[in-house]
Amino acid sequence: MTRILPGVLAMAAVVVASNILVQFLILDGLLTWGAFTYPIAFLVTDVMNRVYGAAAARRVVLIGFVVGIICSLIGSQIMIQGDGYEFPAVAFRVAIGSATAFLVAQMLDVLIFSKLRDGAWWRAPLASTLIGSTVDTILFFTIAFSAFVSFGAAADGEISWAWDAVPFLNVGGMVPLWVSLAVADWAVKVTIALIALVPFRLIVGRMQQTA
Repeated sequence: MTRILPGVLAMAAVVVASNILVQFLILDGLLTWGAFTYPIAFLVTDVMNRVYGAAAARRVVLIGFVVGIICSLIGSQIMIQGDGYEFPAVAFRVAIGSATAFLVAQMLDVLIFSKLRDGAWWRAPLASTLIGSTVDTILFFTIAFSAFVSFGAAADGEISWAWDAVPFLNVGGMVPLWVSLAVADWAVKVTIALIALVPFRLIVGRMQQTA
C-alpha cells in the first residue's frame, strides 16, 4: 500500500477537486472547471499501471471510487436555493451516473492499457485513455441527463433542465442541452488525453528511476 500511496493521494485529490469545480460554469455553461481536472484521473491510473501493474492501478481506482461516493453523499445533503425552490447540489441521477461512469471507464482503462503495455510507450496510455474517456462520457451523460433513462418523476425533475432544446454547442441546430454538454466534455477529455502523454512519460521515467 505504501508504494501506491502517491497514486492514492493523487486520485483522491482529483476526485475531490473535480466534485468541487464542477459547480463552476464556463463558456456559457457548456463546461465546468471540473471538466479540466477530472481527466487527470486517467493519467493517475495509467502511471500506476505502468509502474506498479494492473492490480495496483485497480486498487487506486477503487479508492477513487469510494472517495467519489463520499463526495456525492455530501453533495446530496447540500441544498441550493433556486427560483422559489430548493434542490440538492448533487442530484441522485448525477451521483449514480458519476459513480458508474468512473468505475466502468477506469477499469476499462486498466484493461486496455494492460493489453497494450508491451507496445510503443505512448500506445497504451493514449488508447486506454481515449476509449475510457469516451465510455465515461457516454455512460455519465446518458445515466445522469438523458431523457431515454428514467429514475422516477422526482429524480428526473432535478435534471429536467438538461432536456431543454438549445443550439448545438451554442452555434448549431437545436438539440437537448445535455447533448452539447456531453460533446464539449468529451472534446476536453480527448485534448487532455493528448497533452497528458508528456507528463505521463516524465512521471513514469522519474518513478522508475527511484523505484
